[in-house]
Amino acid sequence: MIEALKSEELVDKVGGRFKLCALIQRRLIQILEGARPLVERDGKTDLEIVIAEILEDKITYTYDNDDAVLEEEASLL
Repeated sequence: MIEALKSEELVDKVGGRFKLCALIQRRLIQILEGARPLVERDGKTDLEIVIAEILEDKITYTYDNDDAVLEEEASLL
């Protein structure tokens, strides 16, 4: 799963390396603070969970009035 970070597909999906880094950091903090993963854990590390959420379009990073907002899929597992 970490191999996905080497792919330009993930960078293009999010809209750039900076946005990807910011999205990963924000979601990792949420998970570390107790947020439920939006994908099955199946022995994955927290970083692998975040990457899977991005690849499966479960989370996105958007800007609203100059503030960054992390949007999550409405239905949780």
